[in-house]
Amino acid sequence: MSRPLFISLDGPKGVGKTTLLEAIAKVLRADNKKVIRLCEKKNDPYRRETMALVNRLARNPSLDLELEVCERFADSRAWISRHVLTKQPPDSIILMDRWYPSEAAFRRMVPFAEILQLNIERNVQMPDLHVGVVTAPDISWARAAARTRGLNSTVIHKLEDHVACTKAFEREIADHNWVLCRNEGMIEDATMQVISEIYRVLGCPIGRASASN
Repeated sequence: MSRPLFISLDGPKGVGKTTLLEAIAKVLRADNKKVIRLCEKKNDPYRRETMALVNRLARNPSLDLELEVCERFADSRAWISRHVLTKQPPDSIILMDRWYPSEAAFRRMVPFAEILQLNIERNVQMPDLHVGVVTAPDISWARAAARTRGLNSTVIHKLEDHVACTKAFEREIADHNWVLCRNEGMIEDATMQVISEIYRVLGCPIGRASASN
């Protein structure tokens, strides 16, 4: 490809996304691929202001406020698309920790079709590969509870909210033909599923180091 391959990994809290990202990057680098790991929130210049709105939304949910949050996140992704993604080497593979598919999990009132349109209108870069990482809600809830930082969520506080979040996200994965990755077993299995999808998009055989894992 004459530009970087852009891959987003999204999902609810506690699905093991960060661990999976690390494992994918390790395998790709072993195959001599140039891997760039990016995180949406760490590259968002408007993060503080947007999270202040998210906190307001958590205290006083309303459709208008949720829509404003969605617009702010779309504006941030547009900025990242212009000022961060365009600076990456053309022969690299970009692994993005969260992108607009995450809105399908965390936004409850604004339809995802409307959120997607917001991102399209703002020229947010579309990933070449969307990976939706999920587990059964009780598994990811237990994993999150076991972490030092806990669930670490501004908008999800109860198991029933987490269940709804997971179900909504899985529906959008199916509706948009994203890659569904169930990260409930061995991390190696989930890793190789995503690696296989990456090589499929690249249009080349899976690397030797990957195949040996």
